[in-house]
Amino acid sequence: MQRETLRIRLSNGLSLEGVRYHGGARTPAVCLPGLTRNTRDFEDIAPVIAATGRDAVAFSLRGRGGSDRAEDYLTYHPATYRDDILEAMGILDAPRAVFLGTSLGGITAMLIAAAAPERVAGAIINDVGPELAPEGIARIVGYAGKTRAEAASLEDAASQIRAVNEVAFPGRDADFWRAFARRTYKENEDGSLVLDYDQRIGKALVEAPPAPDLWPAFASLKGTPTLIIRGALSDLLSPEIVAKMRAVHPSFGYCEVAGVGHAPLLDEPEAVAAIGAFLAQID
Repeated sequence: MQRETLRIRLSNGLSLEGVRYHGGARTPAVCLPGLTRNTRDFEDIAPVIAATGRDAVAFSLRGRGGSDRAEDYLTYHPATYRDDILEAMGILDAPRAVFLGTSLGGITAMLIAAAAPERVAGAIINDVGPELAPEGIARIVGYAGKTRAEAASLEDAASQIRAVNEVAFPGRDADFWRAFARRTYKENEDGSLVLDYDQRIGKALVEAPPAPDLWPAFASLKGTPTLIIRGALSDLLSPEIVAKMRAVHPSFGYCEVAGVGHAPLLDEPEAVAAIGAFLAQID
């Protein structure tokens, strides 16, 4: 399968990193990662999506991965991410797509559906909803931009990542945490590692204006094929919030991933099966 690295320059002067997995002419998929994550989170699921006969394009949002860091950190905001991705899709001549969004990426997908419903052929929302459980918010605010940015080695990086994320992935072995670290850090010229996101994202969480009300955004998906994925141990998307979502959008598909918190990595067998079945319905 052909994999292509993209550099997409926006009208605001920033460039976004994208990775396109070529799959065919069916409606493409756009994959959007979580708060401190990047395109590497989709290395497992994107080829599965491409195998359904469609391109899968994973983006790093501004400030993450290979995308440019913003001069003004207050632009690290869901409404800005929405606008960046819509412009990038236009540049790539992708007028319509299936969106797969993890956490912040799912929030961005909901906002895109509200602003430009004609651009959304379907939505896969991974472990986030239009309402966020307070305990999950507190945990995220507690680490974003506050974790030690540099690590002396991969083992050191894996240890740091494990300390923050073991609550969501209990019982995982050392190989799991090393793989997690490789997706979260980048290597400096001297061989040390550094977190692959702008640490000011944590400041933006506290100082930027609040995100728009997401309930109308989620309601805009009613009538659009939608799949909600939840980690069974999630502290951000509770069963009570899922029930409230069902009242707004009764027809969405649902997959719960056992033994995982926030957020499923989408390499779990039940998540892979649910995504494959969902995409089979969309040309």
